[in-house]
Amino acid sequence: MKKLVLTTALVALGSTAAFAQDVVRMGTEGAYAPYNFINDAGEVDGFERELGDELCARAELTCEWVTNDWDSIIPNLVSGNYDNIMAGMSITAERAEVISFTQDYYPPTASAYVAMSDSADLEGGVVAAQASTIQAAHVAETGATLLEYATGDETLAAVMSGEADAVFADKDFLAPFVEENADLMFVGEDVPLGGGIGMGLRQSDTELKDKFDAAITSMKEDGSLNELLIKWFGEETTTY
Repeated sequence: MKKLVLTTALVALGSTAAFAQDVVRMGTEGAYAPYNFINDAGEVDGFERELGDELCARAELTCEWVTNDWDSIIPNLVSGNYDNIMAGMSITAERAEVISFTQDYYPPTASAYVAMSDSADLEGGVVAAQASTIQAAHVAETGATLLEYATGDETLAAVMSGEADAVFADKDFLAPFVEENADLMFVGEDVPLGGGIGMGLRQSDTELKDKFDAAITSMKEDGSLNELLIKWFGEETTTY
């Protein structure tokens, strides 16, 4: 559920429907566990890999995975380097001006602060966030000093090194780090941001969108999407 703040208007290039290609290229970041990450074998793994493979099977599509840095993930979709985005991307009105979205495959969830002290100053201190996210935009609107980093891991490292007083990110991204590190803790109140996570596609690829929408619907209806959500995010995660 990272939320990219678009700073430049992009014009989608003309393209044929991606489903007509031999292979549908699935674009992801590969650096945002448990949504997507690169495993020890060097392969894309995580919730979105397992979900994406199942959606492709149900849509009768042959798919392959492509990784791309977060800050250019939408421009490279628009320019045709891959055919969709599955990268923890929240559905927003701003993004919908540039790309299309399927229905959500992860319900809206909270963003949260993590720090090394429960007295961390969230309003007037230094807060780290991943660049080009709505979390970064939220911090910028508070009284805190925003430090932006290219990856989520770097934001946590900034807190651990003392460069930042806290990090603000998706709570389900932060939770495993808090569980594994006794020095880290959630502080302050959760902040609801975004409208759920969906698959991003070029606006011209309406038939491909329809195929994926139908596959997502079928997984919601038979309960298999909820099973994947619980598998990757735990029993307390929000489900359909």
